[in-house]
Amino acid sequence: MARLVRPDAVLVQAVIAGALSFAHLHDLAEAAGQDGWKAWAYPVSVDLLLVAAWRRLRSLRDAGEPSRSAWSWFAVALTASLGANVATAGLLDLADVPDWLRILVAGWPALAFLGGTLLVHPHAVQSAAAPELVPVPTPVPEPESPAVPAPTLPAPVPEVAAVVAPPALVAHARKLADDHRTRTGTEIDTETLRARLGVPHPMAVVIAAQLA
Repeated sequence: MARLVRPDAVLVQAVIAGALSFAHLHDLAEAAGQDGWKAWAYPVSVDLLLVAAWRRLRSLRDAGEPSRSAWSWFAVALTASLGANVATAGLLDLADVPDWLRILVAGWPALAFLGGTLLVHPHAVQSAAAPELVPVPTPVPEPESPAVPAPTLPAPVPEVAAVVAPPALVAHARKLADDHRTRTGTEIDTETLRARLGVPHPMAVVIAAQLA
């Protein structure tokens, strides 16, 4: 027994609504200067964006992700479809379309392409807009080696012992030292001895050491 085909009322209603919306979009695009095949392409573009936004919206809701962008593009496509229905209902003179509407119709292909790309390939667009940043490793400072104190050099010892005063000069210096002790009651110092002998300071040091 052959099965009876029972038409679905919702499906029939969707076909009628789609056909009417399709015709209204075509008439509006044609009135805005898009003649020939271009006027037929506008309804297809609007309906495709509407379907793409709805499918993206459902997938985002099922995944529990934010769906604000999908809602935005769905609203754009729905506004274009409803706007065409209202505009062709006798509220707009299709023989004299305003300039702003011609601009909107002419700019729709670029807007629809952008919306479809963002809806179908969101990850590719985000990757192209924001390239991956490779973290730069932070250089690890090398441990500082403990400071090695510089060796302390002994103070240079004056080479006094290497200098030998002449015996006559030492004898004369001894007389001067005895005379100084007799007059002052103290030993003669090196500076006074140097001044009395008229010799350099190193020689006076040597002579004072031999007198001691």
